[in-house]
Amino acid sequence: MDLGSQIDLARSYAAAGRFDEMLAICRDICTKTDHVDMLLATGALLAGYGFLSEARLVYQRARDCAPTDLRAQVNLANLAREAAEHSNARSLYEELQQKLPNHPVIRRNALVGQEYDPAVSDSARKSAAVEWGHWAIAQAGGFKPRPAFGDLESRPLRVGYVSGDICQHTVGLFVKDVLKAHDPEQVVSIVYSAGMVKDWVTNEVGAACTLHDVCSVDDASLADKIRSDNIDVLVDLSGHTGGSRLTVFAHRPAPVMISWLGYFVQYLDAVMLDAWHASEGVDDQFIETIIRMRSRFCYKAVPWMPDVAIAPVTKNGYVTFGSFNNTAKLNDGVIEVWSKILAAIPDARLVLKWRTFNDAVFRQRVSQAFVDRGIAAERIELRGPSFHADLLKEYGDIDIGLDPFPFTGGLTSCEALYCGVPVVTVPQSRVVSRQTFSFLNQIGLQELAAQNIEEYISISVELANNLDRLKTLRASLRPRMMSSPLMDVQCFTREWEDRLISLYCEIQANE
Repeated sequence: MDLGSQIDLARSYAAAGRFDEMLAICRDICTKTDHVDMLLATGALLAGYGFLSEARLVYQRARDCAPTDLRAQVNLANLAREAAEHSNARSLYEELQQKLPNHPVIRRNALVGQEYDPAVSDSARKSAAVEWGHWAIAQAGGFKPRPAFGDLESRPLRVGYVSGDICQHTVGLFVKDVLKAHDPEQVVSIVYSAGMVKDWVTNEVGAACTLHDVCSVDDASLADKIRSDNIDVLVDLSGHTGGSRLTVFAHRPAPVMISWLGYFVQYLDAVMLDAWHASEGVDDQFIETIIRMRSRFCYKAVPWMPDVAIAPVTKNGYVTFGSFNNTAKLNDGVIEVWSKILAAIPDARLVLKWRTFNDAVFRQRVSQAFVDRGIAAERIELRGPSFHADLLKEYGDIDIGLDPFPFTGGLTSCEALYCGVPVVTVPQSRVVSRQTFSFLNQIGLQELAAQNIEEYISISVELANNLDRLKTLRASLRPRMMSSPLMDVQCFTREWEDRLISLYCEIQANE
């Protein structure tokens, strides 16, 4: 069997959850070739299913085989971020930017890494975002004037949405029902899908509005396409996350451009948030106008959402904390605080779940971090990936969700809450630290949001010691969410349309 067939077979094994067979093939490939592209493909497969240590070895081999090919080092920096080795990731990204100052993916990944990194200040993050904006405009040929506005008197607003995640991804799941709910007399929506993944979410969006697959279209051509579509308001949904096409915005293809679900903005007119994401003082983190909506997100449960399970403490006799968040969020400060919570409740357990817990070396590192803080390893359960339907059922094993910081849960927190799991959070200054805080306020559970780390610990401990409260929350969270603004798709969409039209008309009047 040739190497190409082997990697295809390894992918099929991985998709079926047959990881031992996948690993065996990947290891075999690496003994047979020094071809950098094949090594990189093998490393990407391993990393995609959470095998960080194996992927790191493959990328290091690729780097040794071709020292001037920096693709392996880019992937090593990404692995460091996934493992919450943020100091290492930061150093690697800085080194890469010095060698390839105009590489868009390196610049993008470096900015995303800063969101997870607790050591990076708000001012440093803003400076980096502003610098990125100047770079993007220069790459696009310099400053461009705002395009001409069209008259809205006899037609709907034409809104273009740009994202690499129009699929079963946090962004796709949050946005699909809004796109489906648009009033065609108010808004005509056109989606520019820049991602490689096509699935049921892509199909639903494509059935609801015009959808263009632009993953192979360069920035200048995409900007021309947006202009030819006569887009009035262009909406970025990705920020600098994977598949982002934010560099297209530097070509200024629409008269009004805004950010909705991204985290970094530059050269845009506004960023759409809510009063909880955008607290007093957060305006200084942006150069754009902040538009505060009733809610930033609009959540709708997937069709395969399970029924709410009984509180596991009832059958276990002890409380189980949990977090199904990306392990890039599990910095030393998070582990320190969670260890203090577990120390205060000696019989409690903690379940963590993410794809990187497929990796035995990484599992040992995380377990040891808790052991070093006095928490017995058997109290920590580390679970690898599973299909989404199975993951949702696993909330039946969790009594209380612990939100990481400074990057809190988004869709993860919504799913936990909808499955009857109360989530304790501690909002901080950056926008991504206030996602769960926003959800809790919208469903009337702001008492689960702490003002500081000490209160975060005390709320968690007090809740764990109040079994009646836990059982009440378990039974009431789903109906509470369903009757809240967080899940009112029609109300959200009407406000969203009104805000877009008002913003367009306001900017047009001031030109």
